[in-house]
Amino acid sequence: MFRKILVPVDFTDKNEAALASAIEIAGRSEESGGEVTLLHVIETIEHIEFDEMATFYRGLETRATAKLFALEDRFKTAGVHVHHDVVYGKRAESIVRYAEDHGMDLMILSSHKVDKDHPALGWGTISYRIAIVARCPVLLVK
Repeated sequence: MFRKILVPVDFTDKNEAALASAIEIAGRSEESGGEVTLLHVIETIEHIEFDEMATFYRGLETRATAKLFALEDRFKTAGVHVHHDVVYGKRAESIVRYAEDHGMDLMILSSHKVDKDHPALGWGTISYRIAIVARCPVLLVK
C-alpha cells in the first residue's frame, strides 16, 4: 500500500519511534517495492545570504550525511530499500514540499505526547504543522 515512505530526522532520540515504525511498515511493503527516504533539513538563517554561511552549512551537511548513512544501515540490515537526502530551508515547509515533489505515499514522524489538560500547547510543533498541511497520509508516532 505505501511504497514511498518519507521519514524526516533531526538525529535526536525522539526519532527512534518513527524509524522503527518505518522499518516495520516498509518491511511489509518490500515485496511490492517499498522504499524509505530519510530526510534531514538544515534550517537556514533568515536575513543572511546563503553564500555568506556556505562553509558553515557545508559542515552541517557533511555531519548530517554521515549520520544518515549510519541510519541507513539499520534499514538495510532489515532488508528495507532506503536512501537519504539533505535539503536546506524551513523544516516544516521543506518536508511538506519534498513529500509533494517526490510523490511520497506516507510520512512518518515522531511526535510528543499531548498534555490532556493543555492540548493546544502542541499545536505549534513541526509534526503538527506538517500533519495539517501534508497532502499524503502522515503517521505520528509517540
